[in-house]
Amino acid sequence: MAAPAAPLIAFRDVRRVYGTGEAEVRALDGVSLSIARGEFVAIMGPSGSGKSTAMNIIGCLDRPSSGDYLFAGTPVQGLSNDQRALLRRHALGFVFQGFNLLARTSALENVELPLIYKGLPRDERKARARAALAKVGLQGREDHDPSQLSGGQQQRVAIARALAGDPTVILADEPTGNLDSHRSHEIMQLLQRLNREEGITIVMVTHEEDIAAYAGRLLVFVDGHLARDVPQEPRG
Repeated sequence: MAAPAAPLIAFRDVRRVYGTGEAEVRALDGVSLSIARGEFVAIMGPSGSGKSTAMNIIGCLDRPSSGDYLFAGTPVQGLSNDQRALLRRHALGFVFQGFNLLARTSALENVELPLIYKGLPRDERKARARAALAKVGLQGREDHDPSQLSGGQQQRVAIARALAGDPTVILADEPTGNLDSHRSHEIMQLLQRLNREEGITIVMVTHEEDIAAYAGRLLVFVDGHLARDVPQEPRG
């Protein structure tokens, strides 16, 4: 009988402490969790709960003070800075609240940007960028710059940019925070489709319950601890 697959993402008693003495802040205080390949997980919690710190550690933007973070079974804290950068570049895609698009640069060129850092040839970059824009419903908008796109379309460009690198995981930090209700739900339906049809693991931080409802699992952080970890029937 085959052994069960290792979780894609695992925390084992992860602690993250900032400062010392009276200034010490325990952003994460002994968190253990696992996320399987192909899951869509929402992370919630009040300000200062540790949810953003957990996301930064998953994204290799921060390191635990103690405990273990494993990605596909590999202890990430044992990697060099260059190895962590390679992990970010090849396995992780990032989507932010503020879109982070270059203003006077076309949608196609914005999506191409991370592929330049990967060293891909020009023709392959353009083909992958066009394919990613098509996946998010922006065929025909490749030459538009951000000022010619709605907020929802700009976030679709940002998602396409994350997709173009063929990530194992998309980390979405408040992906609907700058959008109205209608466009927020359009973006969530898109992320849900990418999770279901492309098999991309999605880990999303949000403070909105109706947005978290699109995920199949909810993690709630309080005061540096994982207070709740519950499966849920996703909306949509």
